[in-house]
Amino acid sequence: MTGSTTTEHATTAVEQPAAAITRRRLLYFAPVVGFGGLAAVVASRLGSDPSQLPSALIGKPVPAFSLPPVQGRTIGLSTGDLRGQVSLVNVFASWCVACRAEHPLFLRLAQDRTVPIHGLNFKDRPEDAAEWLDRFGDPYIRTGADRDGRVAIDWGVYGVPETFVVGADGRIAHKQIGPVTEQALTETILPLVDRLRQQAKGGTS
Repeated sequence: MTGSTTTEHATTAVEQPAAAITRRRLLYFAPVVGFGGLAAVVASRLGSDPSQLPSALIGKPVPAFSLPPVQGRTIGLSTGDLRGQVSLVNVFASWCVACRAEHPLFLRLAQDRTVPIHGLNFKDRPEDAAEWLDRFGDPYIRTGADRDGRVAIDWGVYGVPETFVVGADGRIAHKQIGPVTEQALTETILPLVDRLRQQAKGGTS
């Protein structure tokens, strides 16, 4: 009996540390598993297109702000400038490579007078922003210099470039994350611009 009891105690002594190690491992991996599950849910809802990230500002008035003009320009950008007509607000920066990809589309829209475009210059040095617009062309009616990025934060900007469709009532109707493509322009942005214009005229959506 004594030998049996000793063996049982020895076995229990071995099992207890093993159980403790197992519990610690489970506690260590639980956050990782939880985060992975959350990421999977988000991915399943958003798909692989980052431009589909939701915005809490859709349907709400544009944030109150007032920005000075970019160096070399005479007209800044403020909340009141975004009321009265449907327009686009493009968040860009001279250091943003993807901004160059979409810029020719904005130049074309400006040339054709398809829709007014306002520029929100994000965290740029004044001379760099001015040189960039001089070099690649300036499609913007107004361009505000958001040097510290605070206005972009109020707009819920994730990064540059981003483009917003703003209704004549000054409410944000759409948010494009990443560079605007020909497909996004023809399939989503411009049809929405047309619908908002009809609504502003008292037409049906």
